[in-house]
Amino acid sequence: MRKRRHRLRLARAAVAAAVLASAGCGAAGHTASGRQDSGSGSGQPSATAPAWDTSPDSVAAVGDSITRGFDTCTVLSDCPQSSWATGTDPAVNSLARRLLGASEVTRRSWNHAVTGARMSDLKSQIVKAAVHKPQLVAVMIGANDACRDTVAQMTSVADFRSQFQDAMHTLRAELPTAQVYVASVPNLMRLWSEGRTNPLGKQIWRLGLCPSMLGDADALGAAAAQRRKTVQDRVVAYNAVLKEVCAEDARCRFDDNAVYDYRFGTAQLSRWDWFHPSRDGQARLAEIAYRVVTAERP
Repeated sequence: MRKRRHRLRLARAAVAAAVLASAGCGAAGHTASGRQDSGSGSGQPSATAPAWDTSPDSVAAVGDSITRGFDTCTVLSDCPQSSWATGTDPAVNSLARRLLGASEVTRRSWNHAVTGARMSDLKSQIVKAAVHKPQLVAVMIGANDACRDTVAQMTSVADFRSQFQDAMHTLRAELPTAQVYVASVPNLMRLWSEGRTNPLGKQIWRLGLCPSMLGDADALGAAAAQRRKTVQDRVVAYNAVLKEVCAEDARCRFDDNAVYDYRFGTAQLSRWDWFHPSRDGQARLAEIAYRVVTAERP
């Protein structure tokens, strides 16, 4: 969504004028004992899968604007302190904060997500994250591959698969024993159906937010319905790819479509763009991630 990001910056003043209030973001920090992961380091599934560590002592996050906490604190800006993955905001209680404790989040977690990123960008983010040698890598990416100006511009399923496989191979080469949490792509059709009830939200969507799904939000004809269905089908296919590729790695856990299936409402959407998660939405993502990572079995 690089074009969308450019248009959002140009429209900052117009959107800010429509906003009646601003939200503050808190910060905090805590502690947890570190545990060393074990395994052969080959990066390939073995006959006996390695034990999953439910309390990794460091976390690196990669992905897009959702993981950067975009539009949770200030209008049209990243707010990593409210990120579901590595944020310090106690109201969100991020995955890293839950695993490491409040005082250790800033020391033992790192956020290398980039607003506007697509699956093709994941490999370079992983290379940067690998420098920290995290015990857990949290991945959420794919929405921007479906959110394009037109459905024809969406990333193909084949390219999405090859790019994710390439990124995972790089991760294994750089971090042979790291665990990986992979979140599903959110339900964009539900985003449209929930957000379109807000007049301000629809006005902001016209600035270029996910045109493939959110464009002409009030159009209910056959063409608009088919366009949205095409986007939704692509998201479902992306999630199937995430599940299949993750299953090939013994140290990877997919969320089993928990993010996609979550029935969010307007309280979970940013009041500045009705697209990105609000702080409450980020908290729900953190809950899902923590539940998957700390489960004794996938």
